[in-house]
Amino acid sequence: MSRTRLRASTKASSFTESVIRDMTRLADRHGAINLGQGFPDFPAPSEVKDAAARAIAADHNQYPVTWGVPAFREAIAAAYARDYGLEIDPETEICVTCGSTEAMIASMLGVLDPGDHVVVFEPFYENYAPDSIIAGAVTRHISLSPPDWTFDEADLRAAFEPRTRAVVINTPNNPTGKVFSRAELTVIAALCIEHDAIAITDEIYEHITYDGARHVPIATLPGMSDRTITISALSKTYSVTGWRVGWAIASRRLMTGIRPVHDFLTVAAPAPFQVAGITAMQLPGTYYERMRADYAERRDVMLRVLADCGFEVGSAPEGAYYVMADCSHLGLGDDVATARHLVEHAGVATVPGSSFVSVAAEGAHLLRFAFCKRVETLVAAGERLRRLI
Repeated sequence: MSRTRLRASTKASSFTESVIRDMTRLADRHGAINLGQGFPDFPAPSEVKDAAARAIAADHNQYPVTWGVPAFREAIAAAYARDYGLEIDPETEICVTCGSTEAMIASMLGVLDPGDHVVVFEPFYENYAPDSIIAGAVTRHISLSPPDWTFDEADLRAAFEPRTRAVVINTPNNPTGKVFSRAELTVIAALCIEHDAIAITDEIYEHITYDGARHVPIATLPGMSDRTITISALSKTYSVTGWRVGWAIASRRLMTGIRPVHDFLTVAAPAPFQVAGITAMQLPGTYYERMRADYAERRDVMLRVLADCGFEVGSAPEGAYYVMADCSHLGLGDDVATARHLVEHAGVATVPGSSFVSVAAEGAHLLRFAFCKRVETLVAAGERLRRLI
C-alpha cells in the first residue's frame, strides 16, 4: 500500500512555522532576554485585569454570540467614533475574532478568491505571506525603502492591475515602526478606488505613536469606508497579548464574507476577555498619553543600546514597538546565523530580518528588536550585547 499521501499538504509545505515564535522557543531554551516576540514583560492595566476576573466570576464562561459580545461590539464602535469620527454599526459591521491574526486570515478568506492578486508592502509582518497562500492569492510586493521606509508611487501604481483585489497595509508598521502619512494613504486610496480594490489594514498598533506622528485609518479617507477592512485588537494597546481578542470592521457587504469564515475557523473569541474589553475600550485619554510616553522612553533606551553596540538604525520608529537594525558589523554571518549566535552566546533574542521580506537576501543584514519591555530589561540586554563588541 502506498504511503505517499501521508504528508503535509502542498499548501502547508509552502511556508514554515513562525520564525518569531521559534526565536521565543530558543530564548526560553537558553535563558535569553526576549527582544524577539512582541509581548510586554510588564503588567497589564489593573482595571482591565480586574474586569476579566469579575467577568469570569460572573460566569461569562460559555460561548458568546459568534461575532462578539454585543456590549463589546458597541464599545468598539463608540471608541472608533470618539477617536476617528467613524460611524460603525456594531450589529452588522464588526466581527470579534481570536486576535488580529485570525481577523486577517478570516478577512482574506472571506473576500478573496483563488488567483486574486494582493499588493503587500514589505518589510511585512510574517503572517501575511502564509495568509495569502492559504487564501490562494497571488502577492505583489512593494518595497518600503530605508531609512524612512517610503514607497515609490510609480512602483505601487504598476502593481495594481485588473486582477488586483486587495492591498494589505500595516500602520503603524511591524517591523519598521513606520506610520503611513495621510498623503501616502491618499495615494493608496486613489488606486483602490480606481481599480475597485479593497484595503485590508492592520492597525493593531494604532495607539502607539511617537514624536507627534498621528495614526490615520484609511477608512476615514473619502470613498474608503465601504472598501476597507480595519483590523485591530486589545493585545498591544492593553498589554494582553495572551487574551487573543481582536476584531475586523467592514461594510455589511464585506462582512457577509468575513463572519461565516470566522464562525467556522474559531466559533468565537474568549467570552470573559471580551467582557473585560469593554472596560479597556473605555479607559480615559490619560491612559493612552501615559502609554505613549512610556513607550517613547523605552524606544529611546533601545536606540541608545543599539548605538552603543554599533548597530546602525536608519531612522527612529514613528510607531509600534520595533526597530530594524543593521547587524553586519558583528561579522557573524547572515541575519539567521547572527540571531542564533546572539541567543546562544549573548543571551539576547531578536528576529532575523529575512522573515519580513519576500527575498531573504534583502533582509540578511537586519535584525528586528522589540522594545516592549521594562527599561531595566532593555538595559540588561544592552549589557549582554556589549560583551560581543
